[in-house]
Amino acid sequence: MLTLTRTTPDNPDFRSLIVLLDQNLKENDGDDHAFFAQFNKVDSINEVIVAYQNGEPAGCGAIKPYTQTIAEVKRMFVHPDFRRQGIAKQVLSALEAWANELNYSATILETGKKQTEAIELYKNSGYTVIPNYGQYAGVENSVCMQKQL
Repeated sequence: MLTLTRTTPDNPDFRSLIVLLDQNLKENDGDDHAFFAQFNKVDSINEVIVAYQNGEPAGCGAIKPYTQTIAEVKRMFVHPDFRRQGIAKQVLSALEAWANELNYSATILETGKKQTEAIELYKNSGYTVIPNYGQYAGVENSVCMQKQL
């Protein structure tokens, strides 16, 4: 049974999952990892969701303010043991609902071009590709997306 829990970045299960996420990203990003890692700190994140499958931490995601009306989706990850069960889609939907409750009208995100499964998840969830924003402007390996809530 899948349970989604709203929490904070101090949650130990969230911390454990993002260690695995960062290891995964380091492998995928290669030489670009240091550049991207600087934007993946959790100090400006307050809203976190941890997904539990039968009590085991299975996945996570977070949102943080980008502007007064736009929230940025961050730290999306599903543990390899729990992939292909629809967990990421449920976490993403829960983050969007939370952003909507917080009066955001849209969500944005950045992912790497090599993260093909993530790109498909976002497209299938109603996200559209937008010009790279903020620190990702001009970054060849970034894909930025947005969804109106």
